[in-house]
Amino acid sequence: GYATPQIRSGKLEGPQHLRSYVIEGKLRLSLRDAVVLTLENNSEVRVRETQVETSKFALLGAHASFDPVLSSVDNINSTTSPPYTFLQGTGSSNVNFKSTTKSIQFNYSQMFESGTTFLGGFNTFINSSNSSFFLFNPYTASTLNFQLTQPLLRNGWFAANRAPLVIARRNLQQSRAAFVAEVNNSILQAVNQYWAVVQARGNLEVAQGSMAAAESTYKRDKRALELGALPPLDIYRSESQVASRRVLVIQSEYALRQAEDALRLTIGADQDPYFQALDLDLTERPEPGDELRAIDAASALQTALTKRPEFEAAQAALARDETQIRLARNHLLPQLDLLALYASNGVGGRTGIDTIGQPLSSSWLNQMFGFGYPTYEAQLTLSLPLKNRAAKAEMGSALVSRRSDLYNQRFIREQVTLDVTNAVHQLEQAKLSVAAGKEALDLAQKTMAAEQRKYELGSGTIFFVLEAQTELASAQQSLLQSEVGYQMALASVD
Repeated sequence: GYATPQIRSGKLEGPQHLRSYVIEGKLRLSLRDAVVLTLENNSEVRVRETQVETSKFALLGAHASFDPVLSSVDNINSTTSPPYTFLQGTGSSNVNFKSTTKSIQFNYSQMFESGTTFLGGFNTFINSSNSSFFLFNPYTASTLNFQLTQPLLRNGWFAANRAPLVIARRNLQQSRAAFVAEVNNSILQAVNQYWAVVQARGNLEVAQGSMAAAESTYKRDKRALELGALPPLDIYRSESQVASRRVLVIQSEYALRQAEDALRLTIGADQDPYFQALDLDLTERPEPGDELRAIDAASALQTALTKRPEFEAAQAALARDETQIRLARNHLLPQLDLLALYASNGVGGRTGIDTIGQPLSSSWLNQMFGFGYPTYEAQLTLSLPLKNRAAKAEMGSALVSRRSDLYNQRFIREQVTLDVTNAVHQLEQAKLSVAAGKEALDLAQKTMAAEQRKYELGSGTIFFVLEAQTELASAQQSLLQSEVGYQMALASVD
């Protein structure tokens, strides 16, 4: 059929294959699982896919001008009128003239890619009347005709008539390439949102750990205050830190919810209330492997310029523009058409009387297929527009479209070059940030342990302990951000 069951359906199906990932009441997803679900369920991907289907049907419609057409006309006409001349053959002025006519017509027409139009037809005309002047009454007149029309200049030959097909194919090619580019963007979006959830969850864990450390310090200070070992005013510092870190926990919780909702939207889990209510269990860890990848900028750029689907879409657009320019140039030509016609005629009836009163009979079928009564016709028609503004406007629009697509191709090259350069720089930055973040975290842990030990021995103050806790949490978040940034940069480069 011309359409798939999904296209014919007036309803949308629910999210696909999500139930396979429900484990222990949670939606457990690896990074690959999130990408697969995005391709299957993401609404934006499906919208882009329908544009490809639209281009397919546009290509199908471009063949319409070459579709054969079979038509028929069946007509009957009965007339009664008063006589006004003896040539009507009624025999008397008191007898009305009566005539009944039935006509049947069958035509077959088709245009070919060369521009040639073929028309084949069969026409028959049956008449009966009360006139005495007809040799056959009723009589049948039939014609079998064949006609060919060939444009010689405008709309002539293969290039001009195949142009709409070529344009439709280029549009389909461009739609497919644009769809692949959008799929790549959706995959990158899913990857980034996956790692955004991982980072938000890690930030929440860091905030919770920092608040737990502040609460532990506050309890120790509160106990010291009760024993008289701590001045009353010093308790407010640790108490203030507990309150401020509780705020950070609340903010981190809602940031995690927002990141999870964005990921649910991308993978289609928001389309069903059951899956929307499930907690997400992401299995990937942000920590990179022991050996961080090194990317050569020149080779990465060359790969992008070769494989990025945006270039294929731009090339398809330029190829379409060239076809439109050739078609517009053809439309600037005069209209010169050659017509050739051959027809075979036949006349007959069941009975008749000749001039000396002898009975006559004739078979219109034998005459028509005997090809003894032919008709020949040849015609050359020239139409010369004096201004032809429509064709000039078509040519101008085609030229402007080509120039626009040339600029667009250059812009795509510039944008891809910038994207690859930024991705390589982000990857290098992330690698250095991961190494520096690990060192900073190690030093923050050592500082925290030292300040805690000095405070327990009475040589330190609560201020330095709380400050060390804050620096440790900041170092943990910075390292997490660097690790997630490395994973995102790696996805952008790939």
